[in-house]
Amino acid sequence: MKKRNVFFINLFMAFCFMLNGANAQTQNTQVTISDIRSEKGQIVLNVFKDEQSYQKEQPYKQIKVDKKGLDKGKLVIHCTLEAGTYGVTLLDDENGNGIMDKNMVRMPREGFGFSNFFMEKLKKPSFDDFKMQLKNQDNQFAIRVKYM
Repeated sequence: MKKRNVFFINLFMAFCFMLNGANAQTQNTQVTISDIRSEKGQIVLNVFKDEQSYQKEQPYKQIKVDKKGLDKGKLVIHCTLEAGTYGVTLLDDENGNGIMDKNMVRMPREGFGFSNFFMEKLKKPSFDDFKMQLKNQDNQFAIRVKYM
């Protein structure tokens, strides 16, 4: 009986340490977004871990933020991400419907952007173009919004 109690106490303590370790790996990340043209709607950040999920448009994490702190087209937000490699896409969802609105020739009508990458051509970038490495502390990156 005593050995069994000791076993369960050790198992419980190991579980607690695992939970604590998972929280220690999650870091506060600062995202600076610039060139936002209006206060209407919301900002939607889609976080991808690899090319396959990016191509399938299945983000690892989605973060929606209102534009309350917008100052002269700039917004700074904070989110939590574990250390690792990510690519972040941005949608300036001005009408709040949660999707990228496009015109008749499939060009975006709302703003968009990519982590540490500014799209200069009319070609969708690959994951490698905007991926970044988040470390264990002081993570920050920038996204510049583009409108067509």
